[in-house]
Amino acid sequence: MHHGRRRHHRGLGRRWYDRDNVLERLESYQRDLEQELADVSDLIERLRAGEAPGQPQTQSV
Repeated sequence: MHHGRRRHHRGLGRRWYDRDNVLERLESYQRDLEQELADVSDLIERLRAGEAPGQPQTQSV
């Protein structure tokens, strides 16, 4: 047994857990989630309007 020992994986050094780096990664993840939510909301809206999934969206001027 190896009690109290931690394995340090290569590439996961101190910078990986640096506050600014973590913040940057979380903000990027948040932007990705917001885009995915917008895509899902758009699809729901299209389905409610009777459009088939994958059908080109018509734009009104």
